[in-house]
Amino acid sequence: MVTPTSQRHYWIFSADPHYYHWDTLFVKGKEMWHGAGSKADANRALKQVRKGDRVLCYHAAPERSIYSIAEVTRDPYPDPHDSKGKNLVADLRAFERLPRQVTLGELRANRALRKAKLLKNVRLIVSAITEEEYVEILRMAGVVAMPGIPLS
Repeated sequence: MVTPTSQRHYWIFSADPHYYHWDTLFVKGKEMWHGAGSKADANRALKQVRKGDRVLCYHAAPERSIYSIAEVTRDPYPDPHDSKGKNLVADLRAFERLPRQVTLGELRANRALRKAKLLKNVRLIVSAITEEEYVEILRMAGVVAMPGIPLS
């Protein structure tokens, strides 16, 4: 089932490319993402993620850039590898590599993105963005809308 865009939410998930490179998701096609780990703020944010939401995949240092798009295929659930049952994971499906990565510097220079939570705290692992911010980042990456097919 496809989530209507009016109900879809947009996120930036961050990963350290030395520990988890977003190419892994594209090789596997679909994967359980456990990047929130035991970070309380990331798990709180992950509780709001829903099946059908779109995720911009961000590589943290040293790359510091938006790399690709993924789609959430299952609501977050307890991490099966966490014996305490406190950490959450989400299943992601590779959606699309961006034609051009968008760097943190470019994101910060764009006035339309000045309220984005990631730009206020680059250590966030899971951060919500608005549909307008999502579309603006896609525009910066070179993704263009096609007639009758919205970017979101």
